[in-house]
Amino acid sequence: MRVWPLAGFRKGAVPRTGPGSFWEDRGDRRHCGVDLYAPQGTAVLAMDEGEVVRVGVMTSPRRNPYWNMTRYVVLRHGPVFVKYGELGRVDVRTGEKILSGRKIGEVGLVLDKDRIRPDSPLYIRRLGRRNPSMLHLEFYREKPAVRGRHYLGGNWFAEGRPAGLLDPTPVLSDLKRNK
Repeated sequence: MRVWPLAGFRKGAVPRTGPGSFWEDRGDRRHCGVDLYAPQGTAVLAMDEGEVVRVGVMTSPRRNPYWNMTRYVVLRHGPVFVKYGELGRVDVRTGEKILSGRKIGEVGLVLDKDRIRPDSPLYIRRLGRRNPSMLHLEFYREKPAVRGRHYLGGNWFAEGRPAGLLDPTPVLSDLKRNK
């Protein structure tokens, strides 16, 4: 993988622990990716050449009232599948061949802070105070599940990990340091 995924935006750290980090313990769930906080509308770039294998809805207020509508794009970069999530806009279609550095979408705003209630999960209430926009990234050895009994909105609600889930932190940290 060769390109930092946020065009023109390098502020902030790649979280290694705490909010937005890989496999963060959120009480009733685990976080399946890494969140890179960036302004809403920041261009999201393909980190390497590949093929779009899936495009769909990541979060929706129909599922959880405190969510805004966001989308995801799954790209196959050689043997690794990368889910670029929580996008406010998607600029690619399933089946397209993508070059490294091509814009695939834009950072979205995940939470509707006006719809967060006292009984919403604690991490959602904390995140809602900041109301961040972000790029959520997940890496897999095999084509990822995008919905299912134990997976929802980038979180895992069961023991163990989803099949083939990889930690994106080392790759992202290296890209940030070297580019």
